[in-house]
Amino acid sequence: MSAPEGFEAEFGRIEAAVDAGNSDLRALGFWRLLAKVKADASLSAHWAEQAGRIDRKAFEAGVRPRFPVWFGNLVLLVGTLLGAFAVGMALGTDDETIAGLALLFAGIRFTAYFFGGPFPPRPGVKTDYASYLRASPVARAWMHGSGAVATKLAPFLALAFWPATDAPSWAAIALVALGVFQIVTDVLFSTKSSDWKKVRRELRAARAQDANR
Repeated sequence: MSAPEGFEAEFGRIEAAVDAGNSDLRALGFWRLLAKVKADASLSAHWAEQAGRIDRKAFEAGVRPRFPVWFGNLVLLVGTLLGAFAVGMALGTDDETIAGLALLFAGIRFTAYFFGGPFPPRPGVKTDYASYLRASPVARAWMHGSGAVATKLAPFLALAFWPATDAPSWAAIALVALGVFQIVTDVLFSTKSSDWKKVRRELRAARAQDANR
């Protein structure tokens, strides 16, 4: 499998299967093949284009609904602006209920371009896999980890404003509960099927590339 012709045959087989309507990349052995490619920086660069093409075809065939990049960016921007507005509202109102609801909303962030993955379904941002594969494994690990960390920090950042507002204690408790819930779901699910699993995977690839130098 390590010979160039072995990779060529395997990528060709997988792409033909995807073109024929099979979008189950795991069953086709795509990710096992990618693990071998990622262990060598030159192989990653060489096969990035075809791997990205296969990944894009399988994604488009298997994921519904999908949203264009501009729409996802707009949702993220609106969510950020609304969060900042909610913090300002919580600081500026004398109504405890409004302050509490506004502060709680400020801890929620929109991060969806599509919904998918194993239970529980999570919003995700689809990357261009060719550019992803050309990046260093450490950079890929940072990308996966930063999004997960930012999501978990959001409720606690909103909580930091609570003492300066008239929001009641239930708002603070709800923010803590939201933050803890996200952390627990990460521990239970993300290390096995989502962001933190990908962080560990890319760090293994980084170690493999170091060993092959």
